Amino acid sequence: MGEPRPPDSYGDINEAVRTEWEAETTPAERVKDVIRHTYAPVTAGAVADEAQTTAKTARKHLETLAEDGFVTTTQGERGATLYRRSDESLITERASRLLAEYSPEELAARVAELQEKLYQYRETYGVESPEELAVRLGSDALDDADPDTRLDRSVVTEWQTVRRNLAFANAAVSIGKATEHIAGGRSSSTPAVNSQ
Repeated sequence: MGEPRPPDSYGDINEAVRTEWEAETTPAERVKDVIRHTYAPVTAGAVADEAQTTAKTARKHLETLAEDGFVTTTQGERGATLYRRSDESLITERASRLLAEYSPEELAARVAELQEKLYQYRETYGVESPEELAVRLGSDALDDADPDTRLDRSVVTEWQTVRRNLAFANAAVSIGKATEHIAGGRSSSTPAVNSQ
């Protein structure tokens, strides 16, 4: 029996996955996949490097995604166009995922639960927002408050997460209601308006 062969390095595995990804997808799909996870503005060249394509090709697909509302653009310091995932596309994607996972009743219950959590944060800490709590935590640290009574900074992050999740849940409820009204409008006996 021979000695077992050592595993390939992580670099080889990563390269194999990237090669397979490139072979199984189009440049447009890769650009969209890269920008889907891009929340800070980046250049077309940076997207191209990640998407394994040219900057010209990445720019073309990014412009199409911007026209579709999936991407927003800004001007960089040196005049270059910078791209990032649009907030609207992220909200719509998260809301659609929630609509697929939960019934309208479950979503309504989730909204109520998250609203109650926000109320509890405000009551417990005596401030209206996690940002106000962060200011208070900073002030407590400067005043060298007793470490046993000092609040954990993770409370600020938890509060922000609850607030963000409530926003996504509310968006899902709104999109669900709008979809219901649109679908209901299609099935009604009202004749279609001719747009000629």
